[in-house]
Amino acid sequence: MSRSRTLFSQAHIVNEGRVFVGDVLVEGEMILKVKEGSLTLEEVQGAEVVNAKGFWLMPGCIDDQVHFREPGLTHKAEIATESAAAAAGGITSFMEMPNTIPQALTQELLQDKYERADEVSAVNYSFFMGASNGNIDEVLKTDPKRICGVKVFMGSSTGDMLVDEEKVLEGIFKESPTLVATHCEDESIIRANIATAKERWGENVPIDQHHLIRSAEACYKSSSKAAELASKLGTRLHILHISTAKELSLFDGNKALSEKRITAEACIHHLWFTDADYSNKGTYIKWNPAVKTERDRTAIRAALLDGRIDVVATDHAPHTVEEKSGKYFSAPSGGPLVQHGLPAMLDLVHQGVISVERVVELMSHRVAECFQLENRGYIREGYQADLVLVNPDAAWTVTGENILYKCGWSPFTGHEFKSHVVGTWVNGTRVWNGVNILTENGNHAGQRLTFNR
Repeated sequence: MSRSRTLFSQAHIVNEGRVFVGDVLVEGEMILKVKEGSLTLEEVQGAEVVNAKGFWLMPGCIDDQVHFREPGLTHKAEIATESAAAAAGGITSFMEMPNTIPQALTQELLQDKYERADEVSAVNYSFFMGASNGNIDEVLKTDPKRICGVKVFMGSSTGDMLVDEEKVLEGIFKESPTLVATHCEDESIIRANIATAKERWGENVPIDQHHLIRSAEACYKSSSKAAELASKLGTRLHILHISTAKELSLFDGNKALSEKRITAEACIHHLWFTDADYSNKGTYIKWNPAVKTERDRTAIRAALLDGRIDVVATDHAPHTVEEKSGKYFSAPSGGPLVQHGLPAMLDLVHQGVISVERVVELMSHRVAECFQLENRGYIREGYQADLVLVNPDAAWTVTGENILYKCGWSPFTGHEFKSHVVGTWVNGTRVWNGVNILTENGNHAGQRLTFNR
């Protein structure tokens, strides 16, 4: 049976630090040819033509931190709905966290998630193995070629997976067969800050105290501990969602990514919002770690450019409107972002904060390199055809009608983005056409990610 062919004609190809006008030919699941200028009529014979003139063609974004809530929390989200929203946002691969119900603390429970994603995911997928104080034997069974990493909560967030026994933590850092990704916030500092806040406000603590309760000191103490432990034990450590200027001192912007044993991630909300936004966004921008000050945001943005921050992710973590509408202590932390993460970063391009080439490096190339992904993250001949087409100058406004998250809301509701994702292809199959998800009739193009380790 002949394989389908698609020609992306005269796109502005954003890839490997360059933007150039050219053609990309896809055959089946793979990128067959990439050429600056034009391919010949003979080379493109039989191909469906996508007129990409004036559009950016990028490798699909790879989101290394999402919470899709399945199993057990499907009133908030499901793999099917959130992977569709990801596709609409130009994300072609995700790595999902283990704090579901049940938590992914055994290889069998982890496999259940893979089997579900194989049935319903619109985009490519991998799932982190969860660590706890009592499952190190299961952690050590993790296959580094087929699982993205091991997740360690060094600060509690949603769920009860805090790893706070020193011997266990050292065992995981020393023996983990794959990358260790950490959530870093110091529990003793947070508990003391909560007690101080309750002395003043009781149960009615204002949301604008969140960044002072889950403070910069709490983040730095935990992140520095993780970095020190990793340096001592030789761990391949990836510290998630850096939210403070102080933590940036822990990372080296002078080393090539391939030489680093300790890497860092920044998230959309810490690059976009500040504590000044609590007054109008309230608990809808309550995350752990907290959105902090303008000084912190400015420092993190600078670290995107000098190499101290290695990748950008969303930490997509939806809750219902009812849940988020509670008071400070009852409203859970987290919010939905996969549909709007890339558009938010492209707004920063329009603002002159960052180049479009650097956005692609941080959301595609460097994620692939950080996790040693197999044949993804670049527009290269022989690579999987995970591609995103963006109209850079098509403004659109986020409304309840165009939000695809199951929870139905976004912290960006009412915001006008400057750029629009007009097409997403996963393994050569178009799954988003700029208006609709094209995954009806079992057309779930996502595949399990594999790793060169």
